[in-house]
Amino acid sequence: MQEDLKIWEVSAEDKLTEIVKTKLNLEARLEKWLERDISILSPDLLVIGRQVATDYNGIIDLLCLDNDGNIVIVELKRDQTSREVTAQALDYASWVKNISAEKIISIAVSYFNYIGKQETLEQAVQIKFDKVLPEIINSQHKILIVASEIDPSTERIISYLSETYQVPINVAKFNYFNNNGHELLARKFLVDPNQVKENIASKSSRKTNLTYKELEATAESNGVYNIYKIVSQGLINYPFWTNTTKSCITFTGTGKSRSAIFNLIPIESNPDFGLKFKIYLTRLSKYLNKSEEAITEFLPNIEPVLQEEWSGLVVQGFFATEESANHFLTKLNEARSNTI
Repeated sequence: MQEDLKIWEVSAEDKLTEIVKTKLNLEARLEKWLERDISILSPDLLVIGRQVATDYNGIIDLLCLDNDGNIVIVELKRDQTSREVTAQALDYASWVKNISAEKIISIAVSYFNYIGKQETLEQAVQIKFDKVLPEIINSQHKILIVASEIDPSTERIISYLSETYQVPINVAKFNYFNNNGHELLARKFLVDPNQVKENIASKSSRKTNLTYKELEATAESNGVYNIYKIVSQGLINYPFWTNTTKSCITFTGTGKSRSAIFNLIPIESNPDFGLKFKIYLTRLSKYLNKSEEAITEFLPNIEPVLQEEWSGLVVQGFFATEESANHFLTKLNEARSNTI
């Protein structure tokens, strides 16, 4: 069991006076503070939901997204026993594990609307973390229990889950002090947050983002190197931001949202079909100020992948030859010239 936190006030005469810890008069205040400023838990969290209903008749206090696209369940102890809140949080995790990206985006948009923010999850991630919404979200999740007190038995259980089975679970314990009306709040974690990150990494099947060189090597080994070089270089020369993921190179708009517009996916390519691509057609249409129908005229055979409010129409296909790749880039540049 961790040693209890103690605080002393240092006077002008260099004397120490211990500030006695008191009961937090309203644990409900913690939820308000956290929703208002989640950085008191971590600067790498974005609140995307409050009082989120699960399919198992439970209500998650706060649902967050970290800067790696992992879901974080934040559960407050309130008047429950330590074991009750721990069991409840684990039950919520069993639901979070299987919810889709579309469901997460819907929860986030509803919450943003509720608090008066007219923005998408992509925009919120861009503003909070200055990065594009990860291609894969909710591949991992974490549990964070918030409490002013927690019993030794539950501390042992949580430490056991973390150390023995690498469960990404932690407790943020807040100690409340009132020094003659001057309120102080101190926070400490039961498990080192770096250990929780290591637990996620050890259990995750996700690789680190591929480098540009690794993507080129994959394209070469899959027999589409020349096509990949033509399209990727042509798009790099276009006014797009670029970044890599675990499987592809992504091209995004240069505006504030920096939403993904193109994906080139050499890992799913082959000599028979060619270089696989995915295009966010609705976004490209807006970016070029050109209709979706007009854009599809200079694309190879495509098939729809997704049609959602947050993404618009997404299509995929293959550049089978260097000629089809060059034709696409030529028409893309013509469309660009018409909008300048």
